[in-house]
Amino acid sequence: MERDRMSTDAIKDGEGLTVVVGMSGGVDSSVAALLLQQRGYRVIGLFMKNWEDDDDDEYCSTREDLVDVASVCDRLGIDLEVVNFSAEYKDRVFAHFLREYEAGRTPNPDILCNSEIKFRCFLDHAMALGADRIATGHYAQVRQWYNDDRSEFQLLKAEDGTKDQSYFLYRLDQQQLAKTLFPLGQLYKREVRQIAEQAGLHVHDKKDSTGICFIGERPFRDFLMRYLPARPGEIRTLDGGRVVGEHRGLMYHTIGQRKGLMIGGIKGCQDDAGEQEAWYVAAKDVADNLLYVVQGHDHPALLRDRVVITELSWIAGREPRTHWVYTAKPRYRTPDMPCEIDALADDRAEIAFATPQWALTPGQSVVVYESRVCLGGGVITT
Repeated sequence: MERDRMSTDAIKDGEGLTVVVGMSGGVDSSVAALLLQQRGYRVIGLFMKNWEDDDDDEYCSTREDLVDVASVCDRLGIDLEVVNFSAEYKDRVFAHFLREYEAGRTPNPDILCNSEIKFRCFLDHAMALGADRIATGHYAQVRQWYNDDRSEFQLLKAEDGTKDQSYFLYRLDQQQLAKTLFPLGQLYKREVRQIAEQAGLHVHDKKDSTGICFIGERPFRDFLMRYLPARPGEIRTLDGGRVVGEHRGLMYHTIGQRKGLMIGGIKGCQDDAGEQEAWYVAAKDVADNLLYVVQGHDHPALLRDRVVITELSWIAGREPRTHWVYTAKPRYRTPDMPCEIDALADDRAEIAFATPQWALTPGQSVVVYESRVCLGGGVITT
């Protein structure tokens, strides 16, 4: 099966069609462009510049990435477009990111970047270039599903479950999916690197990027302090309200956080072996600027089996059924957990998990699945 999936040069479904591929300079988007070229598409590479506040910063790799994209496009013999979406990014993604942190929540800007920039601004620009389709190096799949007298586009998990990125794409809609190709959806990462090496692409062993798209691997606290002033306040125990320390700002902390609290020596509960149990962030009081902590990873305050989500986005354009067993991811790296949707009204839904979930965090997204199909989801409020 692995060899069959890699023999994409036998597929010629793109003859006469133009596809614009969002290229980041990494191995994934480079191989996406290669595979589409092998399928007969006329491929145009497009490099998006979404952040320019600190272009000369040691953590900013934009220039290096653009050089890599240009090298790959030259190797493949395809045209390259460079477009600057930094103004749109600041207005549609970064401003929201700062508002969420000011409100005490922990947002996921990569999700908003996908829906607002990579599959909206990028899509509009590609269509203006005369493209028939757009494509990216995301690990996900799209299929057109026929049911009775209608059809819809579905977002599916990638074959490689360890790399599946459907979680970050749950806000895409029918119009966006209808124009989108994910050439890596049936491949494993090791195959992608092998394809790149065999094609002579120098990025075949390039390290994957990590961190938030515009922050990269820089120290997060230092970055945030440039835009939001620190407001120190008390750290209190949730059980009893005892003051056990001081935080530098609620925005630097998230539910379930253990490191960086600087209260490890404060006396409190002990585990069965008599060791001092670790402290974890359990709640924030934004109005009074208080950070509440508990001791022990499995403290009841860190476990919940119900959560309310808003900013609902359902890919098919209709609400899923209530009291029907689905699965959901309350964060990217967690396995799918059985759940039901108990209430749907006024852009709010209540997700009831079969088992308590740890550290459900306001601002993060819960993404709902039916088997391999991503149905959509929403943002945790309470």
